[in-house]
Amino acid sequence: MNKEELPSFTVKQGQYLAFIYYYTKVNGVAPAENDFERYFGTASSSVHAMILTLKKKGFITSTGGKSRTIKLLIGINQLPEFK
Repeated sequence: MNKEELPSFTVKQGQYLAFIYYYTKVNGVAPAENDFERYFGTASSSVHAMILTLKKKGFITSTGGKSRTIKLLIGINQLPEFK
């Protein structure tokens, strides 16, 4: 994906991606799944499904079985406004 090419994600996926960026920037570590649960007010199964979807679409990567290893694979200029 080049710089001019904008990724195709849903509004909710975009908010998860923006959350990953800003959480990591503020806290110095990537968010854990329970951080998403608290922020978005959703069940752990929903968060886990979203993380898997974002990985499958190539927006993020993480190390399985290890906490706080999520990394964005898209640039900040491709993220939506965080709400």
